[in-house]
Amino acid sequence: MADSTRESRRRVIVLGTGGTIAGRAASVGDNIGYTAGQMGVTQLLEGIEAPAGVVLHTEQVAQVDSKNMSFAIWRRLAERCAHWLAEPDVVGLVLTHGTDTLEETAFFLQSVLAPAKPIVLTCAMRPATALTPDGPQNVRDAIAVAASVGARGVVAVCAGAVHGAFDVQKVHTYRVDAFGSGDAGPVAYVEEGALRELRQWPFLPAEQARLAFERMTLAARWPRVEILLSHAEADGGIVDALVAQRQAGAPGAVQGLVLAATGNGTLHEALEAAALRAQAAGIAVVRATRCMQGRILPTPDATLRDAGALTPVKARIALVLELMATEAGGA
Repeated sequence: MADSTRESRRRVIVLGTGGTIAGRAASVGDNIGYTAGQMGVTQLLEGIEAPAGVVLHTEQVAQVDSKNMSFAIWRRLAERCAHWLAEPDVVGLVLTHGTDTLEETAFFLQSVLAPAKPIVLTCAMRPATALTPDGPQNVRDAIAVAASVGARGVVAVCAGAVHGAFDVQKVHTYRVDAFGSGDAGPVAYVEEGALRELRQWPFLPAEQARLAFERMTLAARWPRVEILLSHAEADGGIVDALVAQRQAGAPGAVQGLVLAATGNGTLHEALEAAALRAQAAGIAVVRATRCMQGRILPTPDATLRDAGALTPVKARIALVLELMATEAGGA
């Protein structure tokens, strides 16, 4: 799959990380009882032709079920993306990824890279051994996006839709069109290898991302940030336990909390009281709504800050990067 000439070529790099798209099941009729991350990325590209004038190159960065995604893999993936983006003949990257944490990886990469070239995450809801796997078409579409003039930033391609990193969410447990972009809607659609663009591609100031990338690569450890859900009969016991752990100087104690709040960022009174105690103890606390659509509209009397339109899992990543900046003495 590796190319042999560097003259007059446009390369798309396909990085593999595992996931359902690389999964195997014992029978073609089994779409849920499979083992993820069993096939290499080069094997996934067999039978898929590159667009005219484009050469494909593959690299296996990881081989995991994406529910087990880690900071270590994110760091490695960001570093490999940065390496390939710097190559002048590389026009874009494709990342094959599991669906479970795809939205987190997309948001993280956009936050630390803000690439002028496209990084296209793609996936599958059915394993590669399925009777009608969805992975090959998703990969084909992702390559088309990565090779498209004008495409930029980190996006996810699934079932013909192109979702921006800031908005993409997994919204269904089983269907092949498992992703949505909430109120924002898709960035574009892929139709027979051609892009139909609908709105602006993901954007983040390059300098902001550069600083985040440097801190991420230099950090000996990443700040621990936990997510807690507000619900009926919620209490502050877990929050208080995390605060006690921190005050006792326990290794790896929590540094931040994201509260998955109800509605417009509201919290059960017991959880809110505990969160305020945690904030007073030096733990960074952020509210994010657990609603699938919409954003938190700020209120003037709020004592705990909110994450705006970020989902709880993306708010966690944003807070991890913010705490890194604080530890590094940055803004």
